Amino acid sequence: MTAASRISSFLSRSLLSKGRICGVGRSVACSYTTAAALEKPFTPSIKVNYTKLLINGNFVDSASGKTFPTYDPRTGDVIAHVAEGDAEDINRAVSAARKAFDEGPWPKMTAYERSRILFRFADLIDQHTEELATLETWDNGKPYEQAAKIELPMISRLIRYYAGWADKIHGLTVPADSPHLVQTIHEPIGVAGQIIPWNFPLLMFGWKVGPALACGNTVVIKTAEQTPLSALYAAKLLHEAGLPPGVLNVVSGFGPTAGAALATHMQVDKLAFTGSTETGKIVLELAAKSNLKPVTLELGGKSPFIVCKDADVDKAVELAHFALFFNQGQCCCAGSRTYVHESVYDEFLEKAKARALKRSVGDPFVAGIEQGPQIDSEQFEKIMRYIRSGVESGATLETGGERIGDKGFYIQPTVFSNVKEDMLIAKDEIFGPVQSILKFKDINEVIRRANTTSYGLAAGVFTQDIDTANTLTRALKVGTVWINCYDVFDAAIPFGGYKMSGQGREKGIHCLSNYLQVKAVVTPLKDPAWI
Repeated sequence: MTAASRISSFLSRSLLSKGRICGVGRSVACSYTTAAALEKPFTPSIKVNYTKLLINGNFVDSASGKTFPTYDPRTGDVIAHVAEGDAEDINRAVSAARKAFDEGPWPKMTAYERSRILFRFADLIDQHTEELATLETWDNGKPYEQAAKIELPMISRLIRYYAGWADKIHGLTVPADSPHLVQTIHEPIGVAGQIIPWNFPLLMFGWKVGPALACGNTVVIKTAEQTPLSALYAAKLLHEAGLPPGVLNVVSGFGPTAGAALATHMQVDKLAFTGSTETGKIVLELAAKSNLKPVTLELGGKSPFIVCKDADVDKAVELAHFALFFNQGQCCCAGSRTYVHESVYDEFLEKAKARALKRSVGDPFVAGIEQGPQIDSEQFEKIMRYIRSGVESGATLETGGERIGDKGFYIQPTVFSNVKEDMLIAKDEIFGPVQSILKFKDINEVIRRANTTSYGLAAGVFTQDIDTANTLTRALKVGTVWINCYDVFDAAIPFGGYKMSGQGREKGIHCLSNYLQVKAVVTPLKDPAWI
């Protein structure tokens, strides 16, 4: 079964348990399956073994000796204390990566040998799915079933994809206008600095590390301070697969210290960042002010999901629900502006509200749970501010809008109707379980409104008319258009945005160019038989 099929089968089936009625003091529908969120949280059986920085093949304390806590979003309790890297630790990691690239065996290995290490790494991911998925759920709050059955298979598939590319990267022989032999050589760029987010820690680890290593680079990766645990475990597996010391270095720490030090480091040859647009601007500026290192950015989004008048409403409701609420709504390409044609708007709204009410929210380790807690108190409060803003600006709160329980960071699945483009809930990236449903009259109108945003990451189109699909596909200013599907992330499909959603592409063949330099080699030909 493909990763896309796993997503479809896992998220389309009914994952419901008995619900309860929760009063919120106003006439808003609010029957949710939330009992599991209020019970004593499940205690993971695994032990957290890796909390130090990984530099030059060894787990080491930070230079300062400082640590920071990483929290369980189900309760707000501390899971572990993790070494806090800062500028000095980035220096140590970059030095190790620089030496591994300039003097070590990694770039001098045959591409086939590098591919074998990556293939072994993918096998180890599959063998350690339980441990990796447990750490991901514990540290992030996403459902364990999602981590284990969807994301981990996607990661190992992506690593195998780039392992397969390692020995197929080659240049060209170029015809010249003069008697010269002209060749192009694709060389690894050097030391790659990578900064990954907290919403998909392991998946983003794979997206970044896979192509960089396949091309022969060395890596210093900074994890998000909210979710440092799973990447450290994965990095240990990569060394177990045979990766030489210094090729991959992992520094846990904070953006203003470790992240800024990595972005400005003069010995880092390339930078890749996934996160918010606001932070992406800072990263780009820091890179430019240092050694003008090239930067790829995968940033925020406010993706439209367009339901046309010919849509099968039941299917459209389910897909739109998935497009927004997947991963607690903490997804850069979430379909967070649901445009529905006026002829089916009322029917869609009622069914969308009913689907949100049936969404199972609770301890993400419990089987059948669709939605866990938000990542932390900061994100929780941000989402609640947007919900209040939606009410204050005149949108209709159809369901949800409240906290669930008194511990952890659970939020009711929330649906707004009568949303207008000038409202913050329609303009800003909320990054939470808040669906905004907007009405439109015709295709030209929805194209104009969908494109009226600074973002351009993705879009969804739900229609049975191929002409309508083709019109929208070409008119929408986004990097990905999903037609009658959503969040299909095969390893070979490029992903990235237009406008302020970033620059460059992740995944697929296009990502390889992020980690390669092209060199032209010109040699005179003496008395050639042909030119």
